[in-house]
Amino acid sequence: MRAPVLVALSLIALAGCSREKAPDALETRPAAAAAPVPADAPVILAFGDSLYAGYQLEAGQSYPARLEAALNAAGIKARVVNAGVSGDTTAAARQRLAFTLDNQPQKPALVLVGLGGNDMLRGLPPEQTRANLDAILAELKRRNIPAMLTGMLAAPNLGPEYVTAFNPIWPALAKKYEAALVPFFLQPIFGQPGLQLPDHIHPNAQGVDKIVAATEPAVAQALAKALRK
Repeated sequence: MRAPVLVALSLIALAGCSREKAPDALETRPAAAAAPVPADAPVILAFGDSLYAGYQLEAGQSYPARLEAALNAAGIKARVVNAGVSGDTTAAARQRLAFTLDNQPQKPALVLVGLGGNDMLRGLPPEQTRANLDAILAELKRRNIPAMLTGMLAAPNLGPEYVTAFNPIWPALAKKYEAALVPFFLQPIFGQPGLQLPDHIHPNAQGVDKIVAATEPAVAQALAKALRK
């Protein structure tokens, strides 16, 4: 997501997006210490925008890096490759997907797809977002690579028509492609400035760990399912 327009996301306050505190287990869970990645670890490709890339974070603090550490600390072998590009729209990501996959030294066992926020910030038509994500998932299916979607929600100031068209994209495509789904990736830090960068959208290092704690079980489950295929 591009910094000049990030403030728009601070307006997100959507129905069905609970602002209650996470369970105590998530509130108190310490950040996972870095654990060695076994040579035979399956690869998870994190294919997304700045929320994966680690916008304004130090090396090792991005979501893919912290997810890898958490999985391996929990005894789940995984190498998480960061293929996040700040500012990427779904259209830009669609264009680079084949190149990204073709240049992986090891075929991913699972691809995390985290895109759509920049489409929303630019007010791009939801039907374009849906079509691009559909094409990305179709290509992954063609290559027999399981996918997991980490979803986004539209800011209400874009109007009810936009919200109604945008928000169902991820559940619908997850169902179509039998992909695992995290409905709203930023849910664990939403409305919590202490877990966000000054833009009030991107997670800081502590926020990343909250998101990892909230999503790691779903990722682990999706990876286990992928490896059984």
